[in-house]
Amino acid sequence: MDVLRITTSGSVDDGKSTLIGRLLYDTKSITQDKMEALQAASKRKGLDFTDLSLLTDGLIAEREQGITIDVAHIYFSTPNRKYIIADTPGHFEYTRNMVTGASTAQVSLILIDARKGIVEQTYRHFFIACMLRIPHLVVCINKMDLVEYDEARYNQIVEDFQQLLPGSLYEGKEVKCIPISSLYGENVVTRTEKISWYKGLPLLEFLEEIQFDRNDRNHPARFPIQYVIRPKTEQFHDFRGFAGKIASGSFSVGDTIVSLPNEQKSKIKSIEKFGEQLQDAHAGESVVITLEDEIDISRGNLLVKEGQSQPEGLREVKAQICWMDQNKLTPGKTYLLQHGPTRIKSKVQQITSVTEVTTNRIEEKTEMGLNDIGRIVLKTAQPVFADKYGTNPANGTFILVDEFSNATVAVGFIE
Repeated sequence: MDVLRITTSGSVDDGKSTLIGRLLYDTKSITQDKMEALQAASKRKGLDFTDLSLLTDGLIAEREQGITIDVAHIYFSTPNRKYIIADTPGHFEYTRNMVTGASTAQVSLILIDARKGIVEQTYRHFFIACMLRIPHLVVCINKMDLVEYDEARYNQIVEDFQQLLPGSLYEGKEVKCIPISSLYGENVVTRTEKISWYKGLPLLEFLEEIQFDRNDRNHPARFPIQYVIRPKTEQFHDFRGFAGKIASGSFSVGDTIVSLPNEQKSKIKSIEKFGEQLQDAHAGESVVITLEDEIDISRGNLLVKEGQSQPEGLREVKAQICWMDQNKLTPGKTYLLQHGPTRIKSKVQQITSVTEVTTNRIEEKTEMGLNDIGRIVLKTAQPVFADKYGTNPANGTFILVDEFSNATVAVGFIE
């Protein structure tokens, strides 16, 4: 079964956690003991109904305040596919959590409160979905029960949201808008008479029909080496394999590969996965590759296929970043740039601009603060063999690490 990764976003109290709880409840993905604990927790809060949001709001602070703070990953499945949902925070101060939670998603699910319509956080989350180039966008207009399931109100919000699309990643693409009430399960898993004027699919049925390239055939093959395996045992005396996770594309036995940065060539002799011999392997699979020739390869090298586009060794990296540290970013500071398994010393040459994401206004600034999103230029001590994020997202991202505290201070997308 394939796995569909979804990120939920929206403003505070738009009902993200309740929607996810409803999906779990209606797909019978909650065990009996967890359901009993949920009912007991709801009674302790003085509620006369079962609060499904408590399924995902696991932190004590989250339950006390009724908001999502950290990213929670929720797993459930249907007979057709498996799902991983990242329940990301809605509040501005947790923008960095939202970016990291959405970074691997194939579907961005933005919730809008039917009473409030589009608010500041809607702009922010739409901007982040565009920045991360999430392929599918679904807009859930929630709490329809609080506007008496009014079709005119739904149509007005849909029209307002359509105004955001021109000039964005989603211009000309289908953006699905679905009216729902997550509290009562209206139009979440099954159709409802209360929203009989809506002729489209309910949310889960629509998610079931989304198509995506599970084997990542559209991107060039990239295999960063994480570890060189040399057992030197009697059984595997001369074995030399290269372990890692295929970042993008696919590799097959017999493919001619090029090792970067030394540009040596060889052919793939075998591909192994937990002792099983494979003929080919695809993006997301962790495998061991052996080669026909003894060429110099070590941790941090990148294997690519001959005949496909190859990443350029960048010493000057232009990127869009989300700053994630309390200390401000200023030009001249040095950080460790981690791209895959490789860490390279880098220096911030310039802060090109900072984007005010609610208005999409570009501002010239000399520093970046917590949760700011902007463009910078980095100078690296060694070449970085990365693709542009728009061309190949899996090989176009990096993080910046403070070399003294070892804290992750930024996530970046190469341009």
